[in-house]
Amino acid sequence: MLRRLLLSSKRAFASEVSTILTAQEKDEFVRRILAAKRASGLSFDEIASRCQLSNVYCAQLFYNQAQLSANTAAKLKLAVPQLQESDLLEMQKVPMRLPVRELLMDPAIYRFQEVVLLYGQSLKAVMAEKFGDGIMSAIDFQITMEEAVGSGGEKRVLVKLNGKFLPHVEQTNI
Repeated sequence: MLRRLLLSSKRAFASEVSTILTAQEKDEFVRRILAAKRASGLSFDEIASRCQLSNVYCAQLFYNQAQLSANTAAKLKLAVPQLQESDLLEMQKVPMRLPVRELLMDPAIYRFQEVVLLYGQSLKAVMAEKFGDGIMSAIDFQITMEEAVGSGGEKRVLVKLNGKFLPHVEQTNI
C-alpha cells in the first residue's frame, strides 16, 4: 500500500489542486484526519519527529494548511496508521488555505495577533535597519514552538520564526 501511495502521490504533489472548496468540507476533512491523529496517541511533536518535520508544519498538515509531500506521506502513514489512503492523497494536493475568521476569537490565537499589533511596527523598523526595505517570506519559512523555562522557573512559550528576507525592488520599465 505504501508503494502505491508513493507512486500515486508523486502525481498529486506536482500540481493538482484540492477538491475541498468550502469551509464545511474542510472542517469535515480536518475533523477526520485529526481523529486519526488522536487514535494514534501521538502528539504533533512526536509525529513531526518521525516524519522529520517541524512541529508547527506537522500541525499545518493536519489542519490542511500545507501540502504533504510524497516522501512524507509514507512516513506519516507509518506514524499515524489510522489515516485513510484517500485522505493522504487529498493531503498531497495543493490545499485551499481558507481562513477561519472565528479563530481570532480564541484567546490563544488572538494573542498572536496582539503580538503583531503591539510589536509589528518595531519589528519592521529593526528589520529595515538590519536588512533594508523588504519583507520576511511566509513561503520560504520555518516556524517551531518549544517550551522554555523563565528566570523564575515558570513555563514559557518559545516561538521561532525563520523566514527568507525578500527585498522590495525598484520597479522600472521592462
